[in-house]
This record gives sequence, structure tokens and C-alpha cells, in this order.
Amino acid sequence: MQYATFGNTGLAVSRLAFGAMTFTAGNQDMAAVYKVGALDADRLVGQALDAGVTFFDTADGYANGESETILGNALRGRRDEVVIATKVGFRTGQPITQAGLSRRHILWSVDQSLRRLGTDWIDAYIVHKEDPFTPLEETLETLDAVVRAGKVRYLGFSNWSAWKVAAAMEIQRARGLAPFTHGQMHYSLVGRDVERDVIPMMARYGLGMTVWSPLASGFLSGKYTRENLTDSDNRLSGFDIMPFDKEAGFAVVERMREIAAGHGASVAQVAIAWLLAKPGVTSVLLGASKPHQLADNLGAAEVRLTAEEVAALDAITTPPEVYPNWFIERLVDARHRDVLG
Repeated sequence: MQYATFGNTGLAVSRLAFGAMTFTAGNQDMAAVYKVGALDADRLVGQALDAGVTFFDTADGYANGESETILGNALRGRRDEVVIATKVGFRTGQPITQAGLSRRHILWSVDQSLRRLGTDWIDAYIVHKEDPFTPLEETLETLDAVVRAGKVRYLGFSNWSAWKVAAAMEIQRARGLAPFTHGQMHYSLVGRDVERDVIPMMARYGLGMTVWSPLASGFLSGKYTRENLTDSDNRLSGFDIMPFDKEAGFAVVERMREIAAGHGASVAQVAIAWLLAKPGVTSVLLGASKPHQLADNLGAAEVRLTAEEVAALDAITTPPEVYPNWFIERLVDARHRDVLG
């Protein structure tokens, strides 16, 4: 297993983390995602621990909190050995107050998460999405309060825009509030949007990054074909939220197969190894629901892609240029040409 420090903190975490989004006690809201019961969850967590995984991720919105409960039970007796992250922000109940990032909802939610996880503290508490209805200052002051209360050790964000994180970081610095230490974002060979603004912003502030859905809901595992994309057992059949060109994606997978063959690896391992080779990535969340899937994904820690292989995958998955990024990049290139003659 590989390990790294969490952003600009001294907290060490495994570079392959376990994501518990699939854990459920029977919730049928998203059957294609929530499908791992308590017994199987316990086995998967044990398998991850045996492989050296020390970082486990969940959220209060996963299966209406069932994921937190099952993960907490599975880690009972090992709490001092692991880092636990959970999240707040998505709706967790029918009352209008049980959603968002208001002071009331965060203070209520952190206690609920502690109870379900069966722990006295949360290592990384992550705001799961932006809340356009709550002043940013209210959210940040409340996050600071839960840190000062000893309920939370570190703070993070997920699915936030770069400008909002930058604004938050400046407010936290100016007011002496507990700062964000990392962001959890989607990043994959078919979803490289974070490279435009999010990753440069993170580098500026010394933030770490954990990656969700590194296989794009399983697409980059290589198991999908044009014919079976909509099979009911596939996650994409019930959780197809990532806007990427599937046809172009199949071409990427074919190139990955060639690289995988040269390493005696799987396609999924190449996808994860590509992320591990990126300097801005701290840890990659693995969301396997079966032991053989988890074993395969964990094997990515032993795959070292060459610089040429990383460059080849970069070249065929370069995201479209957007403004003003293309203007800035082309202007800089032009100035370099002028300076260098």
C-alpha cells in the first residue's frame, strides 16, 4: 500500500481508500448503488484493512444514514487505526430543516453521524455540496465550531466550484477559522474537468484531493460493452450522472487494455494507477461491492505506469478547452515564443 499526508496536514492516509456508498440495510432508493448488506460489508472492510487501507469514507446521505451505521459497526475495535470521513449537506429527512449547510443542520447532523458511526470524533468532515441558500460565512463559522468542540479533526469540501473554495479559504484565513484541508472531487480518464481550475486552486492553497468514482461508475473497469450498458446489475443503469461521450470512452478503454496487457494488470488498475500518478491526488476512493472487485482495485497500488503511458492516456482524453483558460494558455504560449525567439 502507498501512503501520503492529507494536504498540508500531518495526517497520513492510505492512497487507496474504501468508499462505503454501497452499504445498506435494505434501502431501495438506488438499488443499483445501495446493494451491500452488513455481513458482506464487514467482509469487505476486513479485506481492505488486511491490504493496508487506513482511510474509510461515507456520508450521512448514503442510504439515509445506513452506510454510516454499517461502516461504524464494521470498524468497531479498529477505530484507533483508521481515518474516517463522512459528509453533510444532502437531504436526510422530510423536514425542510434536514438539508443544506445551515448552522442548525450541521450541528444536528454531526451529532447524528457520530451516533451512527459509534465514535467520539470524525477525522474528516466534508461539506457534500454547495448550498446556495445559506451564507458562506454561516457555514464556515459552524464548521469551525464543530472542530473547536472536538467532534471533528479536519474539514473538507466535495463538489464545490473552485471560486467558492477560494472564497472560503480567504474567509477562514481572515477570521482565524478552521480551514479546509482537502477536497473530494470526481476525477477520471473520462472526467478531467478538475484540471482546469480546481487542481490549480488546490495547489495554491496546499489542499489535498481525494477522488470519487475513479472508474466513472464502473465504465473504466472495462466490463461494459455497447450492448450491456443498460443491464440492471450495472451501476450505470441506475446512476448515470457523469456527462461523458460513451463512444469516445470505449476508444479510451481499448487503449487502456493495451497498456494493461503490458503490465499484466486489469483495465481498472490502469485507470486507478493513472490517478495515483497525478501529483495533485492524495487518495483514490474504491467503491467495490464484491471481494474480487476490491482485490483487483487494490492491486492498482502495485502498478507503476511509465511517463510515456501516462502521457499517451493524457493525449487521448484531453478535455475540451473552455474560456478563459484557452485564452490564458495561448497567450502564455505566444509570449514564451516571443521571449525564446
